[in-house]
Amino acid sequence: MITLTRSASDKVKYLIEASGFPNSYLRLAVQPGGCSGLRYQIFFDDRDLEGDTISREYEGFEVRIDKMSMPYIDESILDYADTIEKQGFTIDNPKAGGTCACGDSFH
Repeated sequence: MITLTRSASDKVKYLIEASGFPNSYLRLAVQPGGCSGLRYQIFFDDRDLEGDTISREYEGFEVRIDKMSMPYIDESILDYADTIEKQGFTIDNPKAGGTCACGDSFH
C-alpha cells in the first residue's frame, strides 16, 4: 500500500476539487526512463484499468496503482512540500536502490 502524508492528502484533495473533475483519483505509476532507469508518474485519472490496485481511499479521493507498477512502489510514502527550499510531491520509496540527482528517477 501507498501512504500519503497529511500534507500530500490535503494537496491532492484541493487539486481534484479545483480541477472540476470530482470523480478523478490519484494514479501513481512507474515507467522506464530517467537517468536511473525508472521514473515516477503522478497524475489524475478517471480510467479503470484492468489489474488496478486501490491502494487506499482518502477523504474525497482514491489512490490507484497499475499492476505493473505496484511491485516497484509498494510501501512508499508520498509527501508534499511547499517551502522556500522545495515545492512539490516527493516519494520516499524503501525499495529504491538509489536515485538520481534530480530526484525524478530511481533504480
